[in-house]
Amino acid sequence: MIGRKVSIAALIAALAVCSVPFAAAAQDSASFYKDKAIKILVGHSPGGSFDFYARLASEMLKKHLSGAASVTVENKPGGGGLVATAFFYANGAKDGTQLAVFPEGISAMEVFEPQTARWKTQEMSYIGSFAPVNNVFIMLKDKALTDLKVMKTQEVIFGCVGVGSQGYSYPAMLRGLGGYKIKLVCGYPGSAELQLALDKREVDVTSNAWNALRVTHMSRIKSGEVVPIMQAGLKRNKEVANVPLIQELIDDAGGKRVIEYGSLVAGIGRALMAPPGVPAERIAYLRAVFDKMVADPEMIELAAKRSLELDPTPGVEVQKIVDQIINAPKELIEKATAAMK
Repeated sequence: MIGRKVSIAALIAALAVCSVPFAAAAQDSASFYKDKAIKILVGHSPGGSFDFYARLASEMLKKHLSGAASVTVENKPGGGGLVATAFFYANGAKDGTQLAVFPEGISAMEVFEPQTARWKTQEMSYIGSFAPVNNVFIMLKDKALTDLKVMKTQEVIFGCVGVGSQGYSYPAMLRGLGGYKIKLVCGYPGSAELQLALDKREVDVTSNAWNALRVTHMSRIKSGEVVPIMQAGLKRNKEVANVPLIQELIDDAGGKRVIEYGSLVAGIGRALMAPPGVPAERIAYLRAVFDKMVADPEMIELAAKRSLELDPTPGVEVQKIVDQIINAPKELIEKATAAMK
């Protein structure tokens, strides 16, 4: 019994000693941010869910990064967020003063469009995700399809911001795996321009994260002016539970698996990240700050007032999803790649 007591006491003492460097590192990181100007880069125009979450984060980080002089949002639209992602990867501040909210699909793009992806997502660090993202596809009321199988015989034009965007990859997979006659027209700068294209009838279908649509389009959806026709994700969002998932439109089990693999990015969602080269102890500190921030009643209340979903995932878990996407079996990657051509 005495030996057991000594062992336990020794273990406690050892843990206490080991915790000292971690506490010191956290204190050093906290003091580092004193009087620093922090920027959050967004690769889209203002008015979409990337921007909404970045601005929410900027307000709350000012509180939780004690002593920071300022936390501001910088919009750098282009290529569906890809221009800013490439810039951030190559030039992002390596001291932790520059963060970003980028498309959830940047890791998938490394797999499917490696010639376009000028970054390595695994070299960047996810600080945490504010909420998962289901992409929801909408049509105007008078054109809305009640039977989506009509798209197997009738061409339907989908608008999207860029080839690497979720607005491109999901319809492309549906076309490649299900034989749907989908025409993709990409190149719109952001969600506002996509909505204008829909209203002007340049395209038949547009999409956006449900996180954004519930803010920008809820009145039009409730009135029936705009109709959600399908959604992309691993499971139906409970707020649009009657809207089918894309994989539900595929009969083949192998095709469903491919789309489910493509849907892993939904778990990354709207997430805050840091560029390569930021010291590990500072990433650990930022992740701890993020976890504390998203649990703050003030942030929860602020998100609710802005109709923003808040269903956070710790940065370590988000990083695991990225690894799962990039390290997927070669056969699965090849099938998904072929489906999106």
